[in-house]
Amino acid sequence: MQAQHKAIDQIIEPEFALYNGDCVEVARGLPDDSIHYSIFSPPFASLYTYSNSDRDMGNCRNDDEFFEHFRFLIRELYRITIPGRLVSFHCMNLPTSKAHHGYIGIRDFRGELIRAFEAEGWIYHSEVVIWKDPVVAQQRTKALGLLHKQIVKDSAMSRQGIPDYLVTMRKPGVNPEPISGEFEEFVGEGLDVSRAAYEKHAAEVRASGREPWPFEMWRSVFVWQKYASPVWMDINPNNTLQYRSARDEKDEKHICPLQLDVIARGVELWSNPRDVVFSPFAGIGSEGYQAIKMGRRFVGVELKESYYRVAANNLRMAVDEAFDEMMA
Repeated sequence: MQAQHKAIDQIIEPEFALYNGDCVEVARGLPDDSIHYSIFSPPFASLYTYSNSDRDMGNCRNDDEFFEHFRFLIRELYRITIPGRLVSFHCMNLPTSKAHHGYIGIRDFRGELIRAFEAEGWIYHSEVVIWKDPVVAQQRTKALGLLHKQIVKDSAMSRQGIPDYLVTMRKPGVNPEPISGEFEEFVGEGLDVSRAAYEKHAAEVRASGREPWPFEMWRSVFVWQKYASPVWMDINPNNTLQYRSARDEKDEKHICPLQLDVIARGVELWSNPRDVVFSPFAGIGSEGYQAIKMGRRFVGVELKESYYRVAANNLRMAVDEAFDEMMA
C-alpha cells in the first residue's frame, strides 16, 4: 500500500512500504478503512528522546505537549483502520523523580493512553500484563524502590517492579473480514503442542474411558488458553530484532525494541494472512519483520533516518527468510 505523499523518502515493495517521515503526515496519505491491524510501541512521553526534531513526539516539554501531538495520530489511526479491527500499543507506567516531578512514585501513563484513545472514539478492547524481572530492572535503573538496602532502611518506599502492557483498542463497527482463530503453533516457551505431546495426552484420556479431542482442536485450545491469560509470564525479553540483526557494531541500536514474541502473538490473534499491518513508530522494523515472516504485508513509518535505513534492511531480510521457509 502506497501513501499519497511524495515529500519524504520511501521504499515501496510488494510485501511492505516503509516511509522516512512524520507518522501523522504519512497516515494522512493512507486510504480510509485500509489497515487491518496496527501494533507499535509509542514514545513514552519524554522518558526517551530519539532525536532533536520538532516532529519527534518524544522530544516534548511536558505531558500535555506530548498528548496534543499524539492525538493527531490517534485520529488518523481511527480513520484508516477497518471497522471492527484493532490497534495494539505496548507501554508501561512511568516512574517519577524528585528532580522532574517533585516526588518519587509512578504515573499512570498506560491509563492516560487508554483515555486518549477513548476520547477519539476507540473502544477499550483488552490488555495483557507482560512480566518483567524486577532484579534486572533494579540493576538497569537503580530505582530506589527496588533496592534491597531500601527495605532495610525503610520499606515504606519499596515497591514492585513495573511491568509492560499490551493494550488493544477496537474501532467500532462490524469486522467485514472475520479472523480465523485456529492456532497451529505456540509462540513462546513452556508449552509443548507437538504431535508427540498430543499422543501422550490422548492415551491418558482414552485410559480414563473418554475420547480425546482431535489433534487440531486440542492444539488450538491449549494455545488459546495461554494467549488468553491476563498475564504473560513467558515472553523472552531477549528475543528482539535488535538482538537478531545486530551483526555490525556500527549499526544503530534501538533504545527499546518490542519483543518479537509479543508482536507475533498480536499478529496471530488479530490479523489474517495477507492483511496489512501498520506501525507508525517502525524503529528498526520489528513489527514489520515479524508480520512479514507470518505472511502479512506491512506499512511502517520511521522519523529517524538511521533507524529507517536499518529497518529497510531488516524488512528485506524478513522477505528473504519468509521465502526460504516457504521453499524449504
